Amino acid sequence: PNTGIAPVPDPRLIVLTDLFKSKKTTYSTLEVRDIAGLVEGASKGEGLGNQFLGHIREVDALLHVVRCFQGTDVVHVSGAVNPLRDIGIIETELLLADLDTLDRRKQKTEKKVRAGDKKAAFELTFIDKLIGLLDKGEWLGNLTYAPEERVVLDECQLLAAKPVLFVANVSEQAGADEAMVKAVREFADKRGARVVTICGQLEAELSTLPGSERIDFLKEMGLTESGLVRLTREAYQLLNIVTFFTAGEIESRAWPIPKNMKAPQAAGKIHSDMERGFIRADFRLFPIDRPRNKASVDGILLF
Repeated sequence: PNTGIAPVPDPRLIVLTDLFKSKKTTYSTLEVRDIAGLVEGASKGEGLGNQFLGHIREVDALLHVVRCFQGTDVVHVSGAVNPLRDIGIIETELLLADLDTLDRRKQKTEKKVRAGDKKAAFELTFIDKLIGLLDKGEWLGNLTYAPEERVVLDECQLLAAKPVLFVANVSEQAGADEAMVKAVREFADKRGARVVTICGQLEAELSTLPGSERIDFLKEMGLTESGLVRLTREAYQLLNIVTFFTAGEIESRAWPIPKNMKAPQAAGKIHSDMERGFIRADFRLFPIDRPRNKASVDGILLF
């Protein structure tokens, strides 16, 4: 698959760069993989299905891009444009692949149960629960699990257990595709998922422009930021990641960490010695939309 690295925009980092007059600004990033070729029958190997499903299994979350625009310039493989049908095809293939995975794991687990493995007995019960949910078309990534269930779920590496963000690809004509976008939003609501709307054609045009012209172009379109910026920010939240910062004259940098990570482990992201010699973390709150000076943020985070 094609792989790209996307910086995660954050106005707080810009503030710190200005305050400390940093020579370098380093944003946190997301690695995005474009996995194409997933067609109906992929779970049975159609269209290099097994290879593409393997690529999907390696990622942490899914950005499900859905066509929500009409037009003859871009021919749809199925003829008419129907976003819910397209979503259904992809999800069905992922669910079928997961059912196959669980069936094979169940057979191995049953052998352990017959050998008297009590832990395997719990796992077998949970596997049967997952199979029942998949048979109903449930997306496993939206459900909550007990800690011991989460361990088994993670070991299974199921595709439907990954968090998903739907990306509605619309035309440049404002409001023309609202009915299709609404249908996707209603479907996503049932999944407990979010939807980001972008215009792929517009983003392609933006990518060819230098920075200054890009800002002017967005203003002409009545936009304050590109769709890809919004998409990156939503994807960051989807992964349940938060950010802490380090700042100085040399560099201001954003550090991504899992939500609820403890301060010593966060310090270890910078350097292992900082985690081993951790003393404390001090913080101060400051609004990013108010004039300030460097002294007002000194000591925001000390390791």
